[in-house]
Amino acid sequence: RAVGAPQAPAMAEAGDPGAGPAAAQEGAELSAVIGATVPTGFEQTAADEVQEKLGSASRISRDRGKIYFEIPARSLPQVHRLRSVDNLFVVVQEFKDYQFKGSKEDALKDLEDLVKKLPWTDPLKVWELNNSLKKKKTKRKKHNLQSPANKEKLNDGGEEGGADQKDSNDQEDCAQNIGGVEPTDSQETEKPQAVASQNRGEEQEDNEQLDAGDEVQAGSGGGTEAGDGQTGEGEAKVLKFRVTCNRAGDKHSFTSNEAARDFGGAVQEHFQWKADMTNFDVEVLLNIHNNEVVVGIALTEESLHRRNITHFGPTTLRSTLAYGMLRLCDPQPTDIIIDPMCGTGAIPIEGAAEWPGCYHIAGDNNPQAVKRAANNICSLLRKNESKDSSSALGVPLDIIQWDICRLPLRTGSVDIVVTDMPFGKRIGSKKKNWDLYPACLMEMGRICTPGTGRAVLLTQDKKCFVKALSRVGHIWRRAQTVWVNVGGLHAAVYLLRRTWETAEERRSW
Repeated sequence: RAVGAPQAPAMAEAGDPGAGPAAAQEGAELSAVIGATVPTGFEQTAADEVQEKLGSASRISRDRGKIYFEIPARSLPQVHRLRSVDNLFVVVQEFKDYQFKGSKEDALKDLEDLVKKLPWTDPLKVWELNNSLKKKKTKRKKHNLQSPANKEKLNDGGEEGGADQKDSNDQEDCAQNIGGVEPTDSQETEKPQAVASQNRGEEQEDNEQLDAGDEVQAGSGGGTEAGDGQTGEGEAKVLKFRVTCNRAGDKHSFTSNEAARDFGGAVQEHFQWKADMTNFDVEVLLNIHNNEVVVGIALTEESLHRRNITHFGPTTLRSTLAYGMLRLCDPQPTDIIIDPMCGTGAIPIEGAAEWPGCYHIAGDNNPQAVKRAANNICSLLRKNESKDSSSALGVPLDIIQWDICRLPLRTGSVDIVVTDMPFGKRIGSKKKNWDLYPACLMEMGRICTPGTGRAVLLTQDKKCFVKALSRVGHIWRRAQTVWVNVGGLHAAVYLLRRTWETAEERRSW
């Protein structure tokens, strides 16, 4: 419940990652606080990657699935190459303990008044710089569809700005919105708007983007014009914008729609921009989590998790989640890593791109899945060839059709198994899982190296998995469990370590 503090402006309490507003001057150089949405449960993984690749410390938000870190603006291309982040935004200002007024009218009026008090200048400069990188990439792509620029900006973190995705739409199962499947980011799915207006709990975390309401959030990928025709100063034309409100908590007197509407009206009045819910240039984010308020400007139009997949299946795993799972098992050079139920190949493709010193094997019992995965691997090969055709060597990855319970691999020949187990919803059934899971774990134990082998397994059928694990406890020990949100489903990633016990050769369960 709101405490009626004077005029919303505990504003001085802005953000803690850096000194106050999202952008500051360090000497003559622009810096920015970047917010990133990441797969829930893998916030620390993302923070570790930011530290490792950018040298910046991250702060994990109380609102799960987000991290914040400060960078010099010139590091923006490297930020887009992070493997663990879904969406990026530059923070305009953050309020650690925003005091909402008790009545709806007063609370919304405070949000309106907040607009003209926010430090917009530097974050908008960062947004313009981000757009200039995007335009360079688009120009290069016109000369070379799969140019090196694809990786320079949105791609290594984001699927060639959607080029491969669009090309593949004519092919068999490449409908772009197959992203609305279990493992994809909710920004591409069409969920009811009501979910986040309530205090939804962890499962709804990934569906937050939609909470701004249909009228505010319609056309989530519609930022196709973001930066088109834009000059360096951003003044060549009247910008089009929309406000997306992501809200969590049950003590607010207003809805997400109302906050987005009133805050957006104030933004329009302040900047004289034109509201457009689909073909917008600027997306202003209003993130409200209980009493924590963050205002930001989006730097990505499409979630970066779609970077590797051009051929989608019914349960395509997000590349960002695949990266988190792979990183959990700490791959070492020369490790042999298999995904025995690879689906469209998100895990092995991510692995081959990020850990080329390992050898990756993908397999599935479904010939259609193998075909999709092979097509996705071909897309990755074409991308690599375009970067430097003189030194393109392919990728350390093979795909094969096989039976998960009878893998054509020698006993003890594999270092790591990483896979997305069937949930029993879109693929298979929960009843079948009771036989499949123990048989899979036994076969994985057979092929994994005793003592050093490990497995990282994702499933939403946790009860069945725990029971199956108890049956093979002599060969697998659970080392860690990460709770994740997969398309609104509460799932778990299990890190298992192989014991020294000898696994039985193939047997029927």
